[in-house]
Amino acid sequence: MDKYYSWLQHPGKRLIAGVLAHAVFTAIAITGIFYFFKFVWDIHLGSFQWTLLISIIVTMAISLVLHSISFLKSWRTLAVESERMKKEVISSKYESLKNQVNPHFLFNSLNALSNLVYEDQDQAVKFIKKLSDVYRYVLESRDKDLVELSTELKFAESYLFLQKIRYGESLITSIDVRNTDHYNIPPLALQMLLENAIKHNVISADEPLHMSLYLEDGYLMVVNNLQKKNIIKGESSEIGLSNIKERYSFLTDRPVTISNKNQNFAVGLPLLK
Repeated sequence: MDKYYSWLQHPGKRLIAGVLAHAVFTAIAITGIFYFFKFVWDIHLGSFQWTLLISIIVTMAISLVLHSISFLKSWRTLAVESERMKKEVISSKYESLKNQVNPHFLFNSLNALSNLVYEDQDQAVKFIKKLSDVYRYVLESRDKDLVELSTELKFAESYLFLQKIRYGESLITSIDVRNTDHYNIPPLALQMLLENAIKHNVISADEPLHMSLYLEDGYLMVVNNLQKKNIIKGESSEIGLSNIKERYSFLTDRPVTISNKNQNFAVGLPLLK
């Protein structure tokens, strides 16, 4: 029966076919035995109809038990296999999301450096030295699912130092994050938010960009004033927020919060213990 009707593909048909097949086989076997005893050895086994009925009932009861056991074994096999496949898919997706971060960071850093070389070569030298330290962290954290919040904050400070070399007093930052012990976040999640804010907003002496980092209700809040600039389609890699939200979806049920109020754009990253 398993060759024609699989428990995994057609459980209903498999059950009905199995029970009916047992019933038919029982009816044929009982009929053969009954008449064999009667005509060959002249032994009467009682009422043929009652014997056949009771035999089929008993057979169907036993058949249901056996088929239930068979179904549960098949279901357990399927459940284990399905869970294994889900974990493999999730692991694959998460690794893919993490791998997006490194080239994204490097591309934008080199893009910033290319502009700075023409504007101020001395600053470009400082930028390169600091960039080497920053990218070392990127390489060290690429195989990690989570990093300590304090470590990511130190990296963010180094990253902002690079940006201040480029923008000077036009970029104003405030970091008020204390009691970071036992908290973790995905690596480079904070950096990507800072990078997005710098990339998508006007930064100038007349319109400085203000960025604030602080803790609120178990979230790391990243807030900046909105002064959007026009970005040519295709110039942005469109990774940023979607990457962060997808990575968090594999780590916690708490969502990444996003709000746009009073000309401020705020993103909240859930802190993980």
